[in-house]
Amino acid sequence: MQSLWMLLASAMFAVMGACVKVASDYGASMPWIVLCRGLPSVLLIYGWARATGRTVRPTRWRLHLWRNVAGVSSMWLGFYALSNLPLSTAVSLNYTAPLFIAGWMLGWGGSQRDPVRILTVVAGFLGVLAILRPSIGGDQLFAAVAGLGAGALSAVAMMQVRQLGRAGEPEWRTVFIFSACVVAASVVLMPLSGNGLRPDPASWPALAGIGLSGLVGQLAMTRAFGMGSALLTAALQYSTIIFAALLGMVFWGDRPDVLAWSGIALIIAAGLLSVWRTYTEGRIMQGKTPAPSPASVTTNAPAPASARPDGEVAFATQVSEESSRV
Repeated sequence: MQSLWMLLASAMFAVMGACVKVASDYGASMPWIVLCRGLPSVLLIYGWARATGRTVRPTRWRLHLWRNVAGVSSMWLGFYALSNLPLSTAVSLNYTAPLFIAGWMLGWGGSQRDPVRILTVVAGFLGVLAILRPSIGGDQLFAAVAGLGAGALSAVAMMQVRQLGRAGEPEWRTVFIFSACVVAASVVLMPLSGNGLRPDPASWPALAGIGLSGLVGQLAMTRAFGMGSALLTAALQYSTIIFAALLGMVFWGDRPDVLAWSGIALIIAAGLLSVWRTYTEGRIMQGKTPAPSPASVTTNAPAPASARPDGEVAFATQVSEESSRV
C-alpha cells in the first residue's frame, strides 16, 4: 500500500505543472518559476542535514557536474514547455526519458537488441509523433522540441544519478546538490530576464503553489519509492499524465482528440514496458529471478535508476521531475 503514495505525488506534480502555466500567464519569469521549485528542497534538506550532523559537501564533484548540467537544463526546458504547450502534451513529452534510455541501450549501451526494447522505443516515439502531428502550430514547435529535449536530458541525468549511487554518494546529498544548482542558476539568470527582479504580485499564489505542490510531491514520491514496491511505484508515476490531462480539460478547455489520446496512451504503455523490462533485468542481475534464454537477456547495459534498488529514492526525488518530472 505504500506505493499508493505515488498517486498523491503524481497529482501534486500535475498541480505543479498547472501552477507553472498560471505563473507564466501572469508574467512570472522563468528564473522565478524555477527558483520556487528548487528553494523548498534546499531549505528542507539543508535543515535536516544540519540537525542530524551530516555534511552536504559532495565527494564526487565530476559526476555531480554532469548530473546537474543535464538535470538543471532538463528542468528549464521542461518548464518552458509547460508554459507554452497544452498541459497534457508538455507532461507527456517530459515523461519520454525511459524511451531515450531504452534507445541508448539499443544503440550504444552494448546491450542485445531484444524485441521488448525495440517495441518500447518504436511504440513510444510513435506516441510522440501522434502528439506532435500538425495540431502543434508553428509558434509551439520550439516548445515541443524543448519538451523532448527535457526528456532526453532527464535520461542523461538519471544515468548519472545511478553512477553516483554506485560511487557511494547518498541520495539525499545528490538531491540537495541538484536543488542548490537549480537555485543558483535561477539567481544568476534572474537579472537577465525581461520581467525584472520582482514578479507581478498576481503570480505570487501560483509561485507559492509551485513550491508547495513540488515539495509535497517530492516527499510523497520518496516515501513511495523508499517503502513501497519499486515496480508498482514506477508504474504509478505515469498517472501524472492523466492528472495533467484532466486539469488541462477543466481549467484550460484542452480537448485532446483521439489521435492525441492514442499518443499519450502509447507513451504511457512504452514507459511501463521499459520499467518492467529493466526491473526484471535488474532482478536477474541480482540473482533474484531465474534468467531466461540468453537471446532475451541484457547483461551489461546500464539500467535507469527508477528500476534499481540503489537508485530508487534518488530517481524519485530528482525533478523535474525530475521528474519529474514535472
